[in-house]
Amino acid sequence: MAPDDPTRREILMSSLLLPLAAGGAASVSPAAAARIEGTILVAYFSRSGNTRVVAGQVSRALRTDLFEIVPEKPYPEDYFETVEQAQQESGRGYEPPLKRTVADVARYNAVFLGFPIWGMTVPPVVRSFLTAHDFSGKKIIPLVTHGGYGLGDSLSVLAGHTPQAQLADAFSMQAPQERQTITRVMDWLGKIQR
Repeated sequence: MAPDDPTRREILMSSLLLPLAAGGAASVSPAAAARIEGTILVAYFSRSGNTRVVAGQVSRALRTDLFEIVPEKPYPEDYFETVEQAQQESGRGYEPPLKRTVADVARYNAVFLGFPIWGMTVPPVVRSFLTAHDFSGKKIIPLVTHGGYGLGDSLSVLAGHTPQAQLADAFSMQAPQERQTITRVMDWLGKIQR
């Protein structure tokens, strides 16, 4: 292969990220992301499923291992109860125990880390995941979904929890808001029950 010929991984990465970047949703360039060498893990936390879709797409496109970050004790089913619990956990710096950890994180050179923004920051369970693993020398590429307010302080939180890792530019996209969906459904139900 000639030095300027793209590798299969570069082609896959470009086809995944280029349409997203063209829409203004991504700040990671396909060329930069394609320079990832070695074994890749996609780890994600998702409450409503939006981040799961993004993480699954990246994992399928790059043929990586996929790991779901799950708290030992699940967050409440009720959205508003989850918001309250997350605010309390974040406020006191609590990192909930994880249901499981990655068995051999040392074998990965890069980790795509998917999570939603909660209260303008990284969810407490994702902070637990970062604390539970040694990411020294690894590239971390954030995959962030949010409800319209952007990244908040998430990148500084990631940098603080993984000081020995190389933090790449984040992919971020606004995803449907669960709160907005609940409000619209309840408004609609109120109208049809009159």
